[in-house]
Amino acid sequence: MASDNPLVRLGALGQSPWYDFITRELIATGELRALISEDGLLGMTSNPTIFEKAIASSADYDDDIRRLAAEGHGAEEIFEALAIADVRAACDAFRAVYERTGGADGLVSLEVSPTLARDGAATEAAARRLWAAVARPNLMIKIPGTVEGLGAIERCIADGINVNVTLLFSVARHEAVMEAYLRGLERRAAAGQPLDHVASVASFFVSRVDTKVDPMLERAGRADLRGTIAIANACLAYAAFERVFRGARWAALAGRGARVQRPLWASTSTKDPALPDVYYVEALIAPETVNTLPPETFAAYRDHGAPQVRIAEGSETATERLAALAAAGIDLDTVTRELAAEGVDKFAASFRSLLSGIDSKAGALAG
Repeated sequence: MASDNPLVRLGALGQSPWYDFITRELIATGELRALISEDGLLGMTSNPTIFEKAIASSADYDDDIRRLAAEGHGAEEIFEALAIADVRAACDAFRAVYERTGGADGLVSLEVSPTLARDGAATEAAARRLWAAVARPNLMIKIPGTVEGLGAIERCIADGINVNVTLLFSVARHEAVMEAYLRGLERRAAAGQPLDHVASVASFFVSRVDTKVDPMLERAGRADLRGTIAIANACLAYAAFERVFRGARWAALAGRGARVQRPLWASTSTKDPALPDVYYVEALIAPETVNTLPPETFAAYRDHGAPQVRIAEGSETATERLAALAAAGIDLDTVTRELAAEGVDKFAASFRSLLSGIDSKAGALAG
């Protein structure tokens, strides 16, 4: 592992680079093991959109789809079987990282069906089923950070299930998620259960904020603020994280071996061609964080990243930038609420498209 590799240096600065991508080919060919050994890759995330592309664009899954369909399984059961197999294999590839880091990294995320995002009880039941089915200690179950999901997050943490809380756009919701994590740990501690191998991240989405806000800024005559609001919003989320995990309440849990719920920067690929391709990655380097990178951004950062802790630079101007946004007549709370709803709908649509694609493929393979 070359120490001059920018991705390796990210890890040395306290930010864990994770891969926002999974395919059977990536694991089977040894490419994933190379990313771990050569680039310091420390974890992996997945979502329905990623699985949809992997299954639709590859013949690697055809034999399993044919067999499972012939056994009478429906599209959703087939998908779960495929996803569980891939995630198990990825967990095994990351197991040495998990052991070496004491459970802090080497984690692989699998998402509950996003169609359940507004149903906390169904989300919790799905999370428990997937946790038991994968049966790997370095699995993380992705649960949407909706209001309805907060109770499921708390109860899963209380029972020792690792949770990646996804689709966070607002600082207020991030704070509610951290509270759910603390309550879950406190319930676990009260039951006399160990805390040291319960892991959680809070996936805070970044570039989508600018994608939505920048056209509004243009119309308001504040183009000078383009490309700055998403970073400012994330900097305030990091400040909230520092407040929550530095107090006396946290100290009592940390004394029992609990680990912080790290902010995970999601959606850090650059959508605006006027900005550098590693723009959001560079701006949000901070200790005790994760950045999940799609393959293109991962490769770009390996090629020309310049790692340095920069979170303080963005934090200095964050409040001022958000005040300027409000003065321009743009309400960030409304924006983040809309983004969260759109995110749930987008992933649910991808999931339905994925199932439709499996149905079509199963039919074609049977024919």
